[in-house]
Amino acid sequence: MTESTYDVLVIGAGPVGQTVADRCRAADLTVAVIERELVGGECSYWGCVPSKAMLRPVLALADARRVDGAREAATGTLDTNGVFTRRDRYVSNWDDSGQAAAVMATGADLIRGHGRLDGPRRVSVTTPDGHVISLLARHAVVISSGSGAVIPDIPGLDEVRPWTNREATDSSDVPCRLAIVGGGGVAVEMATAWQGLGAAVTLLVRSRILAGMEPFVADAVERGLSEGGVDVRTGVNIRRLRRGSDGIVVDLDDGAVIEVDEVMFATGRTPLTGDMGLDTVGLMPGAWLDTDDTLTVTAVPGDWLYAAGDANHRALLTHQGKYQARIAAAVIAARAHSLPVDASAWGRFSATADTLAVPQVFFTDPEAGSVGMTEQQARAAGHPVSVVDIEIGDVVMGAKLYADGYRGRARMVVDDSRGIPLGVTMVGPGVGEMLHAATVAVVGQVPIDRLWHAVPCFPTVSELWLRLLEAYRDGR
Repeated sequence: MTESTYDVLVIGAGPVGQTVADRCRAADLTVAVIERELVGGECSYWGCVPSKAMLRPVLALADARRVDGAREAATGTLDTNGVFTRRDRYVSNWDDSGQAAAVMATGADLIRGHGRLDGPRRVSVTTPDGHVISLLARHAVVISSGSGAVIPDIPGLDEVRPWTNREATDSSDVPCRLAIVGGGGVAVEMATAWQGLGAAVTLLVRSRILAGMEPFVADAVERGLSEGGVDVRTGVNIRRLRRGSDGIVVDLDDGAVIEVDEVMFATGRTPLTGDMGLDTVGLMPGAWLDTDDTLTVTAVPGDWLYAAGDANHRALLTHQGKYQARIAAAVIAARAHSLPVDASAWGRFSATADTLAVPQVFFTDPEAGSVGMTEQQARAAGHPVSVVDIEIGDVVMGAKLYADGYRGRARMVVDDSRGIPLGVTMVGPGVGEMLHAATVAVVGQVPIDRLWHAVPCFPTVSELWLRLLEAYRDGR
């Protein structure tokens, strides 16, 4: 059997793998990208892209109904066929030929099939027709295989064939009754989308929704879901599932019983590393891959194995995965060209943002966004902090003009010893588009004294920054 040799082998052609390949090719390295499903990955076809394509019409209609003069025109319901057609357009009808062409346009080779490690620097690929291709990497193998949905082991699962994020984003039939299990971002976004599309949604949450964010976010999003018609039940667990005469019967541990047409689980993710030959390099199959800040897998000697994106469990977000991909590619190129990997050079070779300032937006109604530390995280880390809150609709004229009766809150967590923001959280209509300003402030460790000179335009919602600074000044 012949063995083809490349500088870099990338397993997984989602946004992360594509970014690694592109940056390594830019560094004049030869690259092969291996993909067993669609080029573009989970995000492009069953995650970020289709879910946001479905959510935007729902949120646009909600925004229109918050403005006098516009709400009178927004009297109908969404055209579900139009929403699904829009989604299908953005996922290219699940045809990956365009993304495949983009990968090859970089000069990388695209190999379709299931890639597995086969010892140090070696990958074997089983192609769709059953052939096995052997590959050798001169410098690096990058695992960017993503993650899959976790479905808990509950009696009756086999009877009901539950949805995961995939069915929730590629279905074109609106169920009359839908139960969604989970309280994270996928759960609340899909509850928002499907309720807006006409389903009667019940959201079943073990503790509280969006538990990793500031508590006021959970309160605002839960209120918004409830006002939109979602039946939100917190503090509940599913005891069993079964088929009934009128759909799926869900028995809850509090004794309640609900009947639905479909049930979706959004209860976590698991790495897609179970059948990847990790055991051939001394790793546990199915495990998350621990990396250092250069995205090098720490348990494998030789600095040749990297993991970027969901597989390393650092931050399960597409934008963070692509950030990691840029770091990993820079490190691979430096090592390949015998250049020093200097983590102090502008942080270029160190994935510091994965721990210091991860931005996230949830496209619910209202939207929620955050970057950096919550108050609880900052205090637990020993920072001397001040916490300032503003009610956006009360003090920001731009918000009042954006939506009549605007409801939202912003919080800034400040390290008093250094005078810099450690974290910012916002909830309210349209706040997602303002989060990057907060990200720049937190990542850049911009002193509060300098932020006074970043003047927000009047009358925009961004004036909330000025109000936060005033609240911090007045509270000291």
